[in-house]
Amino acid sequence: MSTSNSTWAASREQRRFIGNFGDKILNGEAALFVGAGVSRSAGFVDWKALLSDVADELDLDIGKEHDLLALAQYHVNGHGGRAELNQQLIDVFTRDAEQTEMHSTLARLPIDTVWTTNYDQLLEKAYESAGRRVEVKLSIQNLAQARKGRDVTLYKMHGCVTQPHDAVLTKQDYEIYDLERRLFTDSLKGDFIEKTILFLGFSFSDPNVERILAKVREQLGQNQRTHYWIARRPPQTCPMGRRPAEEMEYDRRKAELQSADLKRYGIHTIWVEDYADVPSLLRALEAYVTRKGVFVAGAAHEPGELGWNRLNELSRVLGGEIIRCGFNLVSGFGIGIAEQTILGAFRAVYESTYTQSAERVLIRPFPGSAPSARRAEVFRRHREDLIAQVGALVVIAGNKAVEGDSVVPSGGIEEEVRIALRLGKPVIPVGLTGYVAHAVWEAACAAPDRYLPGIDGTAELEVLGNAASTVQEIVGAVSSLLTKAEKIASARCRENASR
Repeated sequence: MSTSNSTWAASREQRRFIGNFGDKILNGEAALFVGAGVSRSAGFVDWKALLSDVADELDLDIGKEHDLLALAQYHVNGHGGRAELNQQLIDVFTRDAEQTEMHSTLARLPIDTVWTTNYDQLLEKAYESAGRRVEVKLSIQNLAQARKGRDVTLYKMHGCVTQPHDAVLTKQDYEIYDLERRLFTDSLKGDFIEKTILFLGFSFSDPNVERILAKVREQLGQNQRTHYWIARRPPQTCPMGRRPAEEMEYDRRKAELQSADLKRYGIHTIWVEDYADVPSLLRALEAYVTRKGVFVAGAAHEPGELGWNRLNELSRVLGGEIIRCGFNLVSGFGIGIAEQTILGAFRAVYESTYTQSAERVLIRPFPGSAPSARRAEVFRRHREDLIAQVGALVVIAGNKAVEGDSVVPSGGIEEEVRIALRLGKPVIPVGLTGYVAHAVWEAACAAPDRYLPGIDGTAELEVLGNAASTVQEIVGAVSSLLTKAEKIASARCRENASR
């Protein structure tokens, strides 16, 4: 389900956040803290909705109750146990809910530490769908365990629907939290000190988090790291006058006071005008983090009108230019193109006095041992994993042989283009190389905003479709488009990088 706002454009404050937090991600210093608001966008209930039946049973008005922990405790007191509350948790959080664009984007961000107070399993499923190996920490016992090859560690500090009897739900659960889950407190405190945390869907009403913030502030004083909280700015007016102006002004004033108070803990508020803008903001953050990566989608069983010598030269020169311009090459090692592109890239790396090949060239050949029944799915996920790590996709040729030595457009290259478009990545087709690249070039000329969002690429596309263009002209046009895309993703321009 897509929830992004196509009319969204980043504010100056949001662009500054994208650059600052994006750099922390790239340096391995970032963490996420995901609250109930993210699950609510997927269709799950919030605390008030979860406890509405409990309030009715207690003859209380859920709309008037603010201490929801006490409400849960009253229920347990009256029933002599929490079996019914556990069952309610299972019933609510095991029903189907649709993973949102926000979950998908968060799972693609190269952040390896995630905290949540949510009971549902949407985050775990999002990471698995993104091809990342997630280790879930639910108890003190498995905090000391480590899953081999994990990509991300998910700390569910209040438990999970899979173990409802251990979930933190009531006032008493919070009172004894440090006795039974002290290591969670210490671990989160350590991440507050060592990492920059982005809070999403969180209201800062949780007493555990509030207590930890206070302890960190007490120990560090003014030497705290900067953290971020994405929050909706209360509107000034209400459509159709459904709420009095005094109420609206009260909400705005309270939000401003809360934002100012959070600065005591180093937490800076990043305002959005509408919650529907959050997926777009996260997509822009993803574009910034991946902006230096370039995926070359190419396969050639035969070279077309260029001939092998010119096609190979073009691929080598392009690979070298990608590195020399400060970009990183990502390749799935397609037939006839990848080896030449990689060769050119490695030559440029070794000619440099400061670059490291492991950081500049990522080679991920397609799995050769995939069962035939699952081959298409495995290859699709492999492509999605690679393309999610780049800022743009370059298309060269794109043909393959079939039975009878016939040469046809490559379905794999076509799929890579579809994936890039779905993820909002600019697609740069070298049309003169024929086959899929030519078809994509024609489509890009007809609908440039779809293939090169926010980029004026008219002149470059003309070069890329002209059979008389030299290798240097072709590579120069590709380099120009990559640079323009990188500027947009860097939030240095006002164009919308996440359309």
